[in-house]
Amino acid sequence: MIMMIGSQHDYDRLSGKAADGALSGEEAAGLYEFMTAWNQRLVESGEFVEARGLTAPVHARRVTLRAGVPVVTDGPYAETQEVLAGYTIVECAGFDRATEIAVQLTEAPGTPGDNWYVDVRPILEGAGDLDG
Repeated sequence: MIMMIGSQHDYDRLSGKAADGALSGEEAAGLYEFMTAWNQRLVESGEFVEARGLTAPVHARRVTLRAGVPVVTDGPYAETQEVLAGYTIVECAGFDRATEIAVQLTEAPGTPGDNWYVDVRPILEGAGDLDG
């Protein structure tokens, strides 16, 4: 699974609401075109399984347990800037190939630069996969 990480500010940049660096319509269109082409290459190679983007953190809720009582908190969360923004699941030759696919995302226009990253993690298939 390739997990795209973002923040409320990143969503604000994409929607044009960020006062300090909103993407222009052309930049946002370039990002969407890039992602569409990236996904299409995965479909054509037979490696694509599923991809979804997630709504902005402001629409999220976190459920925690405090003293045995569930506590629900509306997002975004002050204690963390980074959230899962979307994911792509690929079925490919191995972890190295999944990493190669993820590296292609560094070419996406409109990313926030050096602070931007994605995580690549194998999907748990069985209890044996829990070993570190």
